[in-house]
Amino acid sequence: MSAIIIDGKAIAEEVRADVKRRVDALKANGVNPCLAVILVGNNPASVSYVTGKRKSLAEAGMTDRSLELAEDTTEEQLLSIIDELNRDESVHGILVQLPLPRHISEDKVIMAISPEKDVDGFHPVNVGNMMIGRDGFLPCTPHGILVLLEKMNINTNGANAVVVGRSNIVGKPVAILLTRREYNCTVTICHTGTKNIADVTRGADILIAAVGKPNTITADMVKEGAVVIDVGVNRIADATKKSGFRLCGDVDFEAVKEKASYITPVPKGVGPMTIAMLMQNTVESAERAFEKASK
Repeated sequence: MSAIIIDGKAIAEEVRADVKRRVDALKANGVNPCLAVILVGNNPASVSYVTGKRKSLAEAGMTDRSLELAEDTTEEQLLSIIDELNRDESVHGILVQLPLPRHISEDKVIMAISPEKDVDGFHPVNVGNMMIGRDGFLPCTPHGILVLLEKMNINTNGANAVVVGRSNIVGKPVAILLTRREYNCTVTICHTGTKNIADVTRGADILIAAVGKPNTITADMVKEGAVVIDVGVNRIADATKKSGFRLCGDVDFEAVKEKASYITPVPKGVGPMTIAMLMQNTVESAERAFEKASK
């Protein structure tokens, strides 16, 4: 029996509809939620991601203060722009698209963004708040994964969750979030140093793959009835496609869907949720600013 395919696109549309309602309510009170997306250089994948974010901003009725900067923009120039946006009360969210050119320190840039406007959830203050369960912006992809589980009514209480990948963007934060009392999972993180990784993944009730390598998770690594969340987005050369490539995840989808109970596809799985949660964080930032100004 094939797995139920989790339609991330449809669930993301639900989230975005709620965001639009909240944006309209703020506008009725004279507040225009605003996000500044900064792109440095012309990395094709980054350009594509930024285009998607800007389209979502327009659909939500938010103000788009996006900036496209040249590849040779200096670190000092970028930090100066971030400082200006931090001080601009009409801007509620700041996102610098990663990766950055090599001459710019990603750490310095992340640290420079005000935690109150860090809608990516990457600033150490927001990471710390996430760790101890305080209010703050949650990183978009991990938060989107949790919303998928909730919307599909997947019971996480007491589940064994295995996260393959330990990035600061997905692997580590989703592992931390799954241990929260409201999800109550027992979590194992696998990485390049993990021995006999298949033995670990076969024990997963919920298996999350976030490594950025096609077909890392094969059918023999998945137990019958597991929930499989594929975070990977990999470009594979494909002459039959107009673009010259096709997208695939980290999971061998066709084989694994015959064993899993639920599975996310690539595309239209986790990807749409990432942008939806970014929009949610931005409107939440605007709401907080409005509440603060109203006191």
